[in-house]
Amino acid sequence: MTDPNQNQDVIITRVFDAPRERVWRAWTDPAQVARWWGPKNFTAPVAQIDLRVGGKYVFCMHSPDGKDYYSTGVYRKIVPLSEIVCTDSFADENGNVVPASHYGMGDDFPLELQFIVTFEDDAGKTKMTLRHIGFPADGSIPQAETGWNESFDKLAESQK
Repeated sequence: MTDPNQNQDVIITRVFDAPRERVWRAWTDPAQVARWWGPKNFTAPVAQIDLRVGGKYVFCMHSPDGKDYYSTGVYRKIVPLSEIVCTDSFADENGNVVPASHYGMGDDFPLELQFIVTFEDDAGKTKMTLRHIGFPADGSIPQAETGWNESFDKLAESQK
């Protein structure tokens, strides 16, 4: 049984039919992030990246029903072509951190999560692993997994 007081992680590994440099750029070039960020049928009208330790990102997912969902974070570790570690929070349209309740989610959702993305060569392809850390035991993990997987489907298409 899951401890309701213990945070949980989403871990997803995908292999992309593209060299590591291209998959890395898909995460670090704002124009490329805008092509794949967000679940199926969402767009990403905002993708701002200050790719340096201490730098900030601000992304927006625009839903099919016209709602905008902003996220922001601070880069904690960057190992070019190998690893990105950053915080992850909901944000308002100005990039300021807001509680998840701003978007209608429960009060028990943490103000800050973290994600770690690693990139490895895999026989001419790229093995990418995402670890999104700190979800509450509130049932939000399946939705997060679906959102990430749909985003990664779009990332795979963008690499063709």
